[in-house]
Amino acid sequence: MASSTRPRGIFAYYDELLRTWTGRLSNRHQAEDLAQDSLLRVLELETPPEQPRAYLHQTARNIAIDAFRRERGREQTTLDALSAFEAPTGNPEEEVHAAQLAHAIEAALSELPLKCRQVFVWQRIDGCSQQEIAERLDLSKNMVEKYMIRAMKHLRERLGPLAPQ
Repeated sequence: MASSTRPRGIFAYYDELLRTWTGRLSNRHQAEDLAQDSLLRVLELETPPEQPRAYLHQTARNIAIDAFRRERGREQTTLDALSAFEAPTGNPEEEVHAAQLAHAIEAALSELPLKCRQVFVWQRIDGCSQQEIAERLDLSKNMVEKYMIRAMKHLRERLGPLAPQ
């Protein structure tokens, strides 16, 4: 009997989770995924939680934090790979220049908002198309282009002639 009432009780909180996380993430698709993942985790529990509403919200919070950390780690790894770039000539001066440029780019990118930084990294370093980025971030292709223009302008202002073209 308890298992037949459990799903209905938990699903009653879906809309609340969706509203809460759509507001926090500013992305309805990510909020939907988060709410569904939270519900799934609760449904997979052997014993239902005593306070399902609180448990769902805490689970959603934990999932969001994990996703943020993964994304941040991926971005950091990508920028670290840039720092490790070796000049193809093996010329020590060029290698130092490349490392300095990578650090300067990383510093300049860190001054940008997260989405703007993600657009630059995903397009220029990971080679994603604007359409792929738009789908990942739930943005229009036009907004992705604006973020890219903003990032490039910022890099040109911060790095001058050293900025990526």
